[in-house]
Amino acid sequence: MDGDSAKDGVDGEEGPEPLLLRAPPDSAGLRLDRALADVLPEGLSRSRLAALIRAGALSLGGETVSDPRAKVKPGADYLLLPPEPEAAEPEPEAIPLVVVHEDADLIVVDKPAGMVVHPAPGAERGTLVNALLHHCGESLSGVGGVRRPGIVHRIDKDTSGLIVAAKSDAAHQGLARLFAAHDLDREYLALCRGVPDRADPRLMGQPGLSLDPPWFRFESLIGRHRSDRKKMAVTKGEGRRAVTRFRVEQAFARSALLRCRLETGRTHQIRVHMTHLGHPLLGDPVYGNAGGAARQMLHAARLGFRHPVTGESLDFASEPPPDFRACLVEMNET
Repeated sequence: MDGDSAKDGVDGEEGPEPLLLRAPPDSAGLRLDRALADVLPEGLSRSRLAALIRAGALSLGGETVSDPRAKVKPGADYLLLPPEPEAAEPEPEAIPLVVVHEDADLIVVDKPAGMVVHPAPGAERGTLVNALLHHCGESLSGVGGVRRPGIVHRIDKDTSGLIVAAKSDAAHQGLARLFAAHDLDREYLALCRGVPDRADPRLMGQPGLSLDPPWFRFESLIGRHRSDRKKMAVTKGEGRRAVTRFRVEQAFARSALLRCRLETGRTHQIRVHMTHLGHPLLGDPVYGNAGGAARQMLHAARLGFRHPVTGESLDFASEPPPDFRACLVEMNET
């Protein structure tokens, strides 16, 4: 990173590396803390960010920015100096992990369905973070003021598949930039109700849906559901831009296997988009189709990106787990 990258810590050791927070290009008019909340690393909340801003930890172009209510400059690079690392709050747990790749800076894991990524009230143990703390041990760097893996993206508890976490500050900042710029390849496999068909006038009449054969492309805004704040929904006039590409890999009598590519990474994006288009995922109890499977049939099957430290091109693939394959066989037989 250009310029002074850290301030002196105690006993002459270097303090934590500043975090580069690039304001989303579509954030015009938003408060600073609200806009930067979307690009925060794991373990740093919006309220904590606001406190750090008020404490003078954020700068733009070398000038301190101390008002979290100030309007953000879209696309600008803000520097945040996080506090000194503290001991991890989550406890390390010896939970088996399927490690697809690991080096000094990052780790890629094939997460099973049913595992929460980050500890939260009601799910303090048994999470991916607990498992990574044990697996990686002292190789983890301080991220957001806490010694924990730098997780810059999540997949839902009941979604299986690939997830990457940083082990070093440099990798964490680099991964955060990749995800903020959507400069990586992510593909999911999904089983949905019905078969998306370009001959279906109801489907093709949906605003925001277009064709890029063999792909469908759906673009919308996604925001909080008006009546159920635990859900997300396609919105008009407010929300974040979301783009999903999908194609039919295999059609069955009453369902289809889809391959989905994310151009953006909004909360529940695939689940929300497919429900809005009339093809909710099998087993999804939140977005309108609890039947057909024991959990939502969504699997993070591919993850490709450039290594944030070495520059190496990385590409990983994961086969669907047994419950997904069993559901696929059942759909093929009915």
